[in-house]
Amino acid sequence: MCYNGGMDSEVSDILAAARELKMPLATLRQLALMLGEMSTDNERIRAEMVGVSERAIQQVNDLMRLSKLEDGLFEMEPVGVRAVCGEVTREIAELFNKGELMVEYRNRTSVVTANYELLASVVRGFLANAAASASDKVRLTVRDAGGKVEIAVRDRGPALPMEVWREIRKGRGAAQGPVAMRPGASRLALYTASRFSRYMHAEVGAVRHRDGTSFYVRLPRSEQRSFF
Repeated sequence: MCYNGGMDSEVSDILAAARELKMPLATLRQLALMLGEMSTDNERIRAEMVGVSERAIQQVNDLMRLSKLEDGLFEMEPVGVRAVCGEVTREIAELFNKGELMVEYRNRTSVVTANYELLASVVRGFLANAAASASDKVRLTVRDAGGKVEIAVRDRGPALPMEVWREIRKGRGAAQGPVAMRPGASRLALYTASRFSRYMHAEVGAVRHRDGTSFYVRLPRSEQRSFF
């Protein structure tokens, strides 16, 4: 499969910087893990250092994946959507306090055509942005929608600016910089989520609510039958 997504010069520059950052980020994580016994307060600080470095490394990895899209290196295959969502929610659980993340499965179709690695990155990006922006509970919902399977993340943070919404729909626009009115959100994570979704022939978008935003990706159902 060949993907003609086109990597603009801005992303190329970010990618070059990301390669330089990956090693010191990994070193920071390792040093934090190597620290000896600590007080309860300092242990929380260490856990936060490890979490921040791991999420930064994950963003660098997403940029590396972005550079490989043009070569069609990510195979499309039947993917269990609940398995992806379950793995990602466990992975980033530390971003949410107890009860802040709600997961609801309403889908009867359990297998989609996607790439497991790219889909996990899309869901991870949506949840990380919601965690950074939300002032209340975040809900991840999986449901059947118009012959496809939709994964949506709904938060109750500030409304998404229209220009960012348009960038997500088109899969282009600025790949860096803060998101206005959502200072904890990552424009880069939304950008990569959009590009990965387009590679998988999935529909990606956002819904602006009066009390927050929903980010969603709709994936084609797999022809493979599900026995679960």
